[in-house]
Amino acid sequence: MAFPKRKNLQEIPPQGREKLIIVGSRNPVKIQCVEDAFQAAFEDQIIVQGMNVDSQVNRQPFGDVETYTGAYNRAAASKRAFPEADCWVGIEGGVDEVGDQMVAFAWVVILNGSTIIGKAKTGTFFLPDAIKVLVKKGIELGDADDMVFSKENTKQRGGAVGLLTKGIVNRSLYYKQAVLLALIPFLNKDLYQ
Repeated sequence: MAFPKRKNLQEIPPQGREKLIIVGSRNPVKIQCVEDAFQAAFEDQIIVQGMNVDSQVNRQPFGDVETYTGAYNRAAASKRAFPEADCWVGIEGGVDEVGDQMVAFAWVVILNGSTIIGKAKTGTFFLPDAIKVLVKKGIELGDADDMVFSKENTKQRGGAVGLLTKGIVNRSLYYKQAVLLALIPFLNKDLYQ
């Protein structure tokens, strides 16, 4: 079975030049998932760099609107701070309530030099009550994970999804699929003008 040829990220700048992708975070998990997704989707040489930017939302976003807004703000702030890059990516993790339970997820927003905006949401998964109680008290999900599992800085490693799946799905793999889905408009520019 022959796979279709991968696309070029942009027509301009010319092929042959490395494409610079800026991620609106210095979290190594977010940087790695963006690098993995862009390398899988495009034939261009890709360089991915992280940058600290403000999401302009709560430290622990709640609901789709706030979480999406945080991802968009990260991408837009990265674009303003480093306009010479080829693409800017924002990833924001959030939580929401479903009845009396809590789910976790993330939004991904990708901007490039055109008016096209790539956006996608990860799958959701339910959090255990021990974590939900801490998050409802105002503790960020990553910190709540560390407290419940007696770990340190899990948000820069496997995250809640890694802890709860016992490493089967780590945070980078979890985010990578959403980054690939957010790239759909850039892979099909004729349909997303």
